[in-house]
Amino acid sequence: MATTTTKTLGVNGFHCSGCSDNLSKALSNVDGVIRARASFDDANVEVRYDADRVSEQDIRDQIAKSGFEAD
Repeated sequence: MATTTTKTLGVNGFHCSGCSDNLSKALSNVDGVIRARASFDDANVEVRYDADRVSEQDIRDQIAKSGFEAD
């Protein structure tokens, strides 16, 4: 049974809406992430994920690999 979690993280390093689009795509490709919506205007990302398959730390690591910093 999946343990679905939704988390909103602040993100530093967005320069434009293309940055937030790229982060959304990168996070969406992580196994266990159901949906990722990054917002340039709000400087955050909302991630819905299966906590049995991916951890918050895995998501934070992918944000860092994408060139951004999660609050």
